[in-house]
Amino acid sequence: MKILALSRKEAQDILNNKIYLLIIFIQVIIILGAFSMAIVTAVAADPALFDSYGITSNLKVGVDPDISRSEMAGYLKEQGFTLIVYNSENATKDLGKDLVAVVENSSRGEMTVHIDNTNVFYAVVNQKINDAVTKYEQAKKLEAAGLNQSTINIVQNSIVLTEITVNDDEKSPIAIDSSYFVEVMYGFIVPFVLLLPFFMASNIVTDSVVGERERKTFEVLLMVPLTSSMVIIGKAIPILSFSVLQSLAWILLLDLLKVPIYNPAIIFLLLLFVGLGFIGVGIIISMLVDSTKEANSAITLALVFATFILFFPLFTKAPYFEAVLNFIPTVLLVKISSTPVVDPWLLLSTIPTILVSTVVFVLSVRYFRHERAIRL
Repeated sequence: MKILALSRKEAQDILNNKIYLLIIFIQVIIILGAFSMAIVTAVAADPALFDSYGITSNLKVGVDPDISRSEMAGYLKEQGFTLIVYNSENATKDLGKDLVAVVENSSRGEMTVHIDNTNVFYAVVNQKINDAVTKYEQAKKLEAAGLNQSTINIVQNSIVLTEITVNDDEKSPIAIDSSYFVEVMYGFIVPFVLLLPFFMASNIVTDSVVGERERKTFEVLLMVPLTSSMVIIGKAIPILSFSVLQSLAWILLLDLLKVPIYNPAIIFLLLLFVGLGFIGVGIIISMLVDSTKEANSAITLALVFATFILFFPLFTKAPYFEAVLNFIPTVLLVKISSTPVVDPWLLLSTIPTILVSTVVFVLSVRYFRHERAIRL
């Protein structure tokens, strides 16, 4: 009952903290922003998505009169571009404004292509125009070999692929059917979102001890008939509960955004221990410093280091360290959240995270007990 009373008091302090409530709102903005960024970058990097969203037809390519009367114009239209016939001088002036590219014949009779490389869709535009140019050059070579246009069309479109979907009703709903989008979402954004509440709550952890000192209530807390373990547990319960509940809320939000998160129960347990580790680090830091300002600086440095340790493995391939990297919590979150069926070996891989987090939390309790003995 005493632990619950302390937990209720800590929970009330957290809920009365307007900054913490603002942080929750900011997390929603961050999640929606990251999701939107993943969609935009996936569309911008995938020509098929480009066409399906009707973006290509809104992109204008300037061509001179000679090009407009040649087969090249047809190949550009096949790519979905809207062609604007210009004088070559006028076209280059509008490049980067109304036009994403200009295709013209040079004075030597060669085809020249100018592409606006500042355009956000430059990669796709460049690929599409290169495809059109390749087809045009291929057609010219076949024409020079004596083939007529119908035969050229058969050669250029010799293979027609028909996609037949199987078990379409069992297909997982996903916001965008793009390998790039899936890679970005599950490979970075999902673990980032799930760990975000623990990063954001770190200042609350340090304030729970340092703030007591500055408010001159720390000695009163030490005189309460509670063991050191009970005091730490009483302070940790509301912080850990709020953080885990936020992570679960973000799982539901991602599901609404059509990014399914698999195995939420296993993720919940893993986050529970990761949260204990974060709380333990916060408590140790709060016992080493003398003010909230120092605590905020120290926890910021600790979070920078933690970010490097947790997220660096997601962006690197190091065969020599692969055995170690597979035990990093973010790597585990990626694997667990992205697959419906969890390999038993993957569950065993969570043991180091559980052990390390538990050890850190136990050390924080022991250090708090030591500090308490000194002050009493």
